[in-house]
Amino acid sequence: MSPPHIRRRRAADLDGCVAALAEVHRVDRYPMNWPADPRRWLGEPRPDHAWVAIAADTAIVGHVAVHRVVPGAAGTPTAEVARLFVVPTARGLALGRALLDQVRQWANARGTDLVLEVTSDNAAAAALYERTGWRCTGTSTAPWTAPDGSAVSLRHYALPCDAGPAIAVSRRASRAAASRSSGGSSTSTS
Repeated sequence: MSPPHIRRRRAADLDGCVAALAEVHRVDRYPMNWPADPRRWLGEPRPDHAWVAIAADTAIVGHVAVHRVVPGAAGTPTAEVARLFVVPTARGLALGRALLDQVRQWANARGTDLVLEVTSDNAAAAALYERTGWRCTGTSTAPWTAPDGSAVSLRHYALPCDAGPAIAVSRRASRAAASRSSGGSSTSTS
């Protein structure tokens, strides 16, 4: 059996992503609150990039997205990793790590730091993030509630870009030059 491969998510993948998400929700209760429109939930807020893990039989067995690229500390862009899941039958194949590695490569190529949040009771996810170099930066209470109406505690994680200072300096210089030539407004195309 060949291992699943990872590629950019396509619009045609959304039905398969919803089916995979439904299986994850049934087993793990992720997402904690099933969305009224799961296709829309997977696409909101508009992801800048999303990837899927595809099994040999073309079934989608994993997913991750990057949302809201915004300015971060010291002018370094920061993106949020979201919607990461792997179906139960594909676990043990290091797909969670592989999907996170894909995001990390994307971020490093752009000089972008990464952040994410996870419910505090999700020990397996927290362990994965910590094994792959993420650092817990704090906790908070979610602005949404659990299905029973109780408060939900979140753990926040960060992963700084490891592309090196040269790419970050180069990107800041490029943004500054673009800002000067456009009268102060700039549009990101990454």
